[in-house]
Amino acid sequence: MPTYEYICDNCKFEFEEFQSIGSEPLKICPKCGKDTIRRVISGGIGLIFKGSGFYITDYKQKGNGGDNPKKEKEKVEKSQEQKK
Repeated sequence: MPTYEYICDNCKFEFEEFQSIGSEPLKICPKCGKDTIRRVISGGIGLIFKGSGFYITDYKQKGNGGDNPKKEKEKVEKSQEQKK
C-alpha cells in the first residue's frame, strides 16, 4: 500500500496517509476540519535497503571475478590428497 501526500489549501498543513490504491482520496483536513485538502503528486522514494546490504553479504564474488581457476584446481587436488 502506498503512502500519499496531502496538503490543505486553507491552513497549508502537509501530511502523509497510508492508503490502499483503491481508496478514495481524503477530503477533510485533520487540522482545520475544512474540505480543502488535495492529494499531492510526489516522486516517491523507491526502495530503501537498511542494514549492511544483501549484495555485499550474499552475492558479491571474492576478488575481481571470482577465484582463479588454477587456484580452484589446487584446492580440489589438496582436498583429494587429504581424503586418501
